[in-house]
Amino acid sequence: MSSSPLADAPAIREPRHAPVAHLTRAGVVEGTHYGSVVVLGGDGELRFRLGDVEAACYPRSALKPVQAVAMVRAGLPLDGELLSLAMGSHSGEERHLAGARRILDLAGLSEDDLRNVPDLPYDPAVRDTWVREGRPPSRLAQNCSGKHAAMLYLCKLNGWPTADYDDPAHPLQRVIAGTVEDLTGQRVAHVTVDGCGTPLFAVSLHGLARAAARIAAGTRGTPESRVAHALRGHPEMASGTGRDVAALMRAVPGLLAKDGFEGVQVAALPDGRAVAVKISDGANRARVPVAAAALALAGVDPRLLTGFAGEPATGGGRPVGGVRPVAALDPSALLAPA
Repeated sequence: MSSSPLADAPAIREPRHAPVAHLTRAGVVEGTHYGSVVVLGGDGELRFRLGDVEAACYPRSALKPVQAVAMVRAGLPLDGELLSLAMGSHSGEERHLAGARRILDLAGLSEDDLRNVPDLPYDPAVRDTWVREGRPPSRLAQNCSGKHAAMLYLCKLNGWPTADYDDPAHPLQRVIAGTVEDLTGQRVAHVTVDGCGTPLFAVSLHGLARAAARIAAGTRGTPESRVAHALRGHPEMASGTGRDVAALMRAVPGLLAKDGFEGVQVAALPDGRAVAVKISDGANRARVPVAAAALALAGVDPRLLTGFAGEPATGGGRPVGGVRPVAALDPSALLAPA
């Protein structure tokens, strides 16, 4: 763990977001997505920023690799695909449900012990199949079930209560809060409840990028390295078939990436370069191309990112435009190191 003093908590304010992407149709700007972007160099220095990267924000599921590091530090023995699932926002495919069951079996517990909310699978095709088959919402099918199962397993291993593992005062959640502050380098601004029911910590986008950098560049054998290795090696277990965040990790060697609801994306490379993105309106259609542009600013070969340029806008069934990052995200805007 870091011995550096923590920075103050980021300010809770209305973020001063800036335009980050335009929806164009036949050369005319039809819509604008606002947001914030931060790019860090391998030395941890700020290389580029757009919008408000220091205001408090909720990383949502983009914080899950940090939560996974906290659990590994506290003794979680998972590795490989099950550790990837433990930081997943999975699609609800059978392999995800089977993995969550395996973790619960290791803990000697069942789906009834999970405290996440029952839901249908996140993937539209899988969800449609469930509906056709008359299958009801399930805690295992909910996209955070791997994280919840891992939390229960760790509680059993450490002799902590399992009935209230989602309480912010629980020993597990205090460990996670401490790791969030350690890896982001700043105090948490606020704690609320995430969609799945576990505590959610407000940090800055800059702090989120710092945390991702520390995980991606973790020394071999450390909890950070174990988490990074699991996510890189099994990206579909943390997401699902056809998910853009898994495809991005497959396309860029060594990349660690995690998305979150409401337009959040974090990504980092083994040398410590990192980016974090927040789309103000939560739109995935802007998150993907803006994250790709941020990675290009970080020095990733743009040829590796061509598949993430954004979905087209169509007219009469033909492409007539699309969502494109603003000019400020062109690699020529990269700030020189101080």
